[in-house]
Parts: sequence; structure tokens; C-alpha cells
Amino acid sequence: MRMTGKDKVLRRPFVEQAGQFGSGGDTPRHFLERGLERLAAIEPEIGAFVTLSLESARAAADKSAERWRQNRPLSAIDGMPVGIKDVIETVDMPTQFGSPLFEGWRSHKDAASVAALRAAGAVIVGKTVTTEFAMSFPRGTRNPHDPARTPGGSSSGSAAAVAAGIISAGLGTQVIGSVLRPAGFCGVVGYKPTVHGISRTGSHDYQSQSCIGVLAASLADTWQVAIEIASRTGGDPGWPGVTGPLTCPTPRKPMRLAFVETAGWALAGDAAKSAFEKACDRLRAGGIEILTRKNHVIVDSLEPDIAEAMPLSMRINDFEMRWFIRTLADRDVEKLSPHARERLTKSADMTRAEYIEALARRDEIRESYAELAADCDGCVTLTALGAAPVGLESTGNPQFVVPASMLGVPALTVPLLEDEGLPLGLQVIGFADRDADVFAVGGYLNRVFEVQ
Repeated sequence: MRMTGKDKVLRRPFVEQAGQFGSGGDTPRHFLERGLERLAAIEPEIGAFVTLSLESARAAADKSAERWRQNRPLSAIDGMPVGIKDVIETVDMPTQFGSPLFEGWRSHKDAASVAALRAAGAVIVGKTVTTEFAMSFPRGTRNPHDPARTPGGSSSGSAAAVAAGIISAGLGTQVIGSVLRPAGFCGVVGYKPTVHGISRTGSHDYQSQSCIGVLAASLADTWQVAIEIASRTGGDPGWPGVTGPLTCPTPRKPMRLAFVETAGWALAGDAAKSAFEKACDRLRAGGIEILTRKNHVIVDSLEPDIAEAMPLSMRINDFEMRWFIRTLADRDVEKLSPHARERLTKSADMTRAEYIEALARRDEIRESYAELAADCDGCVTLTALGAAPVGLESTGNPQFVVPASMLGVPALTVPLLEDEGLPLGLQVIGFADRDADVFAVGGYLNRVFEVQ
């Protein structure tokens, strides 16, 4: 069966459907099989997975079905089909980092996040495609909304598989914009937690801005996956991790939201800007005050700092990745993409003093941003300059989504806007360790825009 048009895109929320499992109206196995039908129909065209584990997934779904039948599910995501970005270790599948240098490589252990998902009863369908080493070089995944366009990156496979209805959630990672941007392009929910919020043990993204994030079919699915992991693993070693209610935070109307232009606003397309401005007008009409650089002194003072996010983050990342890339280059430099080789060259002459200076600048910006928390409930902006670009040579411009990474704060993208008839995410940026508040705002926005 070949799918065309909007048939290719069918998000399948899990948490709301799980209520049928106990009554016998549905089962995790049947839910999985519907996703596998989607897999058979669309995966050859979009290429979301690098490895599949269907026999194990079916066995796990059957065990989940029995637990639900006995009214003894392990968690609210017991039976949820999920995908794991291929920089995160899995005991039963290779972890290949989107690179021929690691073809077939196995660690023979689960990452903390994967172990937590299994303990919660989640059904792991396979490993999703990542760009090379979760950087910028794409590995061929296509956007289900239009296969001629990028799905974004680096969590490209997870975003595409959720958008296509194959899985209900996928793990991603973000150090620049690798969860939020593909979520926005593919029309799914994307969540990047406060830095250190979900344990990265066994995930090969060691930069200081890195986070494991979640891409999912609904706000409820997104929060549930994150909180089930965090409640079992905590955050990165030495950090308590994401905290909040055991179910998705109740939607709450914000009193004030700040619009942050970032460096992306000057580059964004007119249609994308218009869609966002209309959204802000609708929020104002509902009694929400929108702070901007034109009417609020702190927002105005922050904009130049936030505009530094991309170059500052790249300097920090280059230093933090230099030893890893250099070691790989020593093995077989020809198997590295030209992009990876360029990164190595750019970072080779960077001194420790320059790195320390960059870290200090980041700390300074983070302290300034934290002052905004006293005046508003969060920030809003776009996730991209417009609809996903045509072509697979690039994963898109990250200017709108890198600020949350640089700031180390939680951010959420919800599929509320459109450009060229394609998804365009509305991004909510919060304040450190207040991840639940971001979901409360996101839930309210869903209500305003009547998104299920």
C-alpha cells in the first residue's frame, strides 16, 4: 500500500488511548501492529529507522497487554511504541552514531533512559536515524509531510517516525536545536528539558549544553515519557532531574509572555512571521500581555545576548568535541564527513583560555535571562525561519532554537502554526528547573488554538 498526501502523516497519541486497554477495547499489541502497518507503508520512503527490533517489540507488547488485562500496568506508558535515537545505547541493537566508523558497534548495555523506558513497560521498536554524531551532516531521512524536504536534525528519525504514526514517542538529543527544530518541521511535540534534567548516562552527547529530549504525538505523551524516565533515573549524575506531577501538568493561562526575536527573526520568511504575529494577537485578545523589546527593558537588553547563542554555542561545542573528533580522524579521516573535518580544523587552534572565556560569557547571559522570570511566565517564538526547506543537504537553520540550549532552560515546541501548508512549531521557552510550567503554558496554548 502506497500512501499519498496527508495519509502519510498521522500522529498517534498513546496515553489517551491507553484507557481502552483495561476495558479490552484495545490492546498494546493491536496498537503496535497499527504502527507497524504504517512502518511497512511509509518507511521505505522516509527512512526513519536505522535498525528495527520487531520480534522483541511484539513480545514486549504482548506482555504489556497481559499486564493491562490484569489491571497492573507498570506505568502510564506501558505498551507505548517508542524509538531510540542512534546515539543512545541499547543492549539488543547496535549504536552507530550515523557514521560508517561505527557500523555494527555495540556497547552490550542500555543507556539509563532506555533502561527506564523498559522498566516502565515501553515497547522499543528500533533505533532512529541521526545525523553524523548528532551534528549537522544528514543521513537521508525525509519529512513525511513532503519527502522532498528535510525533517530537520539531528533527531531526524524520531521526528519523522512520530509524525508518520509509526511510534508515539522517540528519544532525541539536543545541544544546538536537534529536538525542537525537527519537531517543528515534522509537526510533532518536542521537549528539551532543563540541562541535566534527564540522565545522559549511555548517551553519546557529552557537551555541556546537551540534553536528552522527547519527541511525541501529544503533550501528554511527551511529559509522560520524560517523567517516567526521570522518576527512575534522575538527571545527569549529581543532578536530581526533571520534577513535576506524574501526569501532564494542568493547562494554565499565563499572565505575561515575552516574545524573543532571537537572531532568527531578521531571517524568517514573511509568512512565518505573519503566522506568529497572528498567534500573538490572538493571545492578546485573550488577555495575555506580550512583552517585547519595544515595551520591556529586560527583553530589550536580552536580545543582543540571545543573538549570540549560535556563535557562542559553537565555540563551546567545538572545544568540548575536539578530542572525540580528533580520535576518530586518527582512525580513518576519510570516513568523516567534510563537515566533521571542518569542525575539527576550526577547533584545533582554540585555547583553553578561550574556552573558559566562552563559558563565563554563557554564565553571564544565563544570569541575565533568569531576571526575566520575575516579570513573565515564559517566552514564545518560532522554531524555524519557515517551513522545512526543500532538499536533504541541510537540516535547516537553528537560530530560533539554539537560545534555549545556550541558556540551559526547558523549551517546548507545539505544532500550532503553518507555513506553505506545512507544520511550523510555536516554541515556549521557560526558566531553569521549571519544566512543568512550560507544559502548563503549552497546554493552555493548545486550548486556545483548539489543538488536540
